[in-house]
Amino acid sequence: MIMRKMRELPGFPAAILCRAALLLALCAAAPAKAGAYEDFLFAVKFNDANTVQNFLRKGMDVNSTEGVRGESILMIALREKSMRVVDLLLKDADIKLDAAAANGDTAIMIAAYTGNLEALKKLIAAGAAVNRPGWTALHYAAANGRPEIISLLLEHAAYIDAESPNKTTPLMMAVSAGKIDAVKLLLDEGADIGLKNELGLTALDFARQFQHADIAEELASRMHLPK
Repeated sequence: MIMRKMRELPGFPAAILCRAALLLALCAAAPAKAGAYEDFLFAVKFNDANTVQNFLRKGMDVNSTEGVRGESILMIALREKSMRVVDLLLKDADIKLDAAAANGDTAIMIAAYTGNLEALKKLIAAGAAVNRPGWTALHYAAANGRPEIISLLLEHAAYIDAESPNKTTPLMMAVSAGKIDAVKLLLDEGADIGLKNELGLTALDFARQFQHADIAEELASRMHLPK
């Protein structure tokens, strides 16, 4: 209707008509595209691998990200524990395993933080990087506190004394979270008990600050200090 009325105007330039037609077409297509992405995201979150595969076959980017956190589809699937979708995505040759979200998180870090041992094994087998500058999967695993997650990362050469931007180590994370089994494991594997963060705080300082008496006692005994 709009285009017909514009054509009826005497002397209306054809070039402007073409541009107007293109603009109208784009406006009409935008909601459809947005709706398709929302359906795609819904399928990812609810572990509907068949629907996700159909979208990918139709050209949806396997490395699509959501707008708020900037997390990839793989990260979202991991966060939601949509393992059928995770398996599907890991088979895609174009998947970017080490893509980072807006806050720097990667897929392997999310798997470590959520304690998803199955996903962690699959990501490592697919070639995801265990180590990276700054926060690492081992930091997140230490905060989660599951020894089997920590052990798996260490078996694949995770740097045990990795430092975050503020020089927090995995041991400090485990201590702060009150995860004594994780603390003992990291110490047994050689974590440096004397390292300090940028505020000059050690793991023992964190144990005392968070009132984890059992962990403070463990650390003090390892340092041969009075309990």
